[in-house]
Amino acid sequence: MDVRREAIVSGLVDVFAPLGIYERSDVPVRELEGLPQRTGVLYGECPRHVRIEENGLQLEVDIEQGQKTGYFFDQRENRALLKPLMTGWGRRSGIELRAVAGPDGSAATAPFNASGKEVTFPYWDGATVLECFSHTGSFTLHACKYGAKKVTCLDISEHAIESARRNVELNGFTDRVEFVVADAFDYLRKQVHGLEERRRRAAAGSSGKIDTSQPLPAEGRTWDVVILDPPAFAKNRRAVEGACRGYKDINLHGMKLVNEGGFLVTASCSYHVRPDLFLETIQDAAADAGKQLRLVEFRGAGKDHPQLLGVEEGNYLKFAVFEVRSRGV
Repeated sequence: MDVRREAIVSGLVDVFAPLGIYERSDVPVRELEGLPQRTGVLYGECPRHVRIEENGLQLEVDIEQGQKTGYFFDQRENRALLKPLMTGWGRRSGIELRAVAGPDGSAATAPFNASGKEVTFPYWDGATVLECFSHTGSFTLHACKYGAKKVTCLDISEHAIESARRNVELNGFTDRVEFVVADAFDYLRKQVHGLEERRRRAAAGSSGKIDTSQPLPAEGRTWDVVILDPPAFAKNRRAVEGACRGYKDINLHGMKLVNEGGFLVTASCSYHVRPDLFLETIQDAAADAGKQLRLVEFRGAGKDHPQLLGVEEGNYLKFAVFEVRSRGV
């Protein structure tokens, strides 16, 4: 590819007539081929931030400092799969539609809570969502577009969260998104620990044996939909065993935080973790978590990442949607 750099640039210019072409050859694997890492403008003029549109959403991409190209296009169709998961949750919180008179006296309906008070929040029927490894917040944006009530957008990188925050503001979703800069592994474990501690205290309280001198943990939240889209954990075959431990860890804790009957949306872009091994790892996590998973969707990369027969490296992305229920429920 490096030898053919000039021919590739010339071909891109002929076909697309772009304003500019920016190179991001800043990956350590180049050094294995005796090539230096390099970045910079190859053609024309390139602003640092580029505005793109995906599934009707506006996104700002940092092509200079963002991860890889600044945006991951291979999940476009998969992000759209969030749509049917984002609504239909109001009844679970006791909200029901009732017949009312419209402004002009015609028959209409309006949502009312269990206390009989009309609900005015427009996204009352939406899901609560946790997106881990958010990067530019692409799943967060789609969740909001499709009607989510509240989204927690989490990434370990402050730069990523700032990018996500700008994209959320760009699309007018600020009032429904909270941002968290944290390690996803630690965050998930803390939430599970807090949840289990609250349950332990609730059980102890029913028997009258509870120590009230210790404050309740601040953690212990749950969500209707938990989304896990981490970077590749296995860069080579030697890393597969450790990668599977990582995938099991985040999926085990993630599914514990899904409300009963909610959904776990999980992905892996590690080519060396094959699809059957990925599903097996998630099943192991479900067994340890005491959960029953129902596979709703299992997909690969989008249409702009076609897989060539005979080139197995193209079959790298695994994307799954699971309904999560406790065993025996």
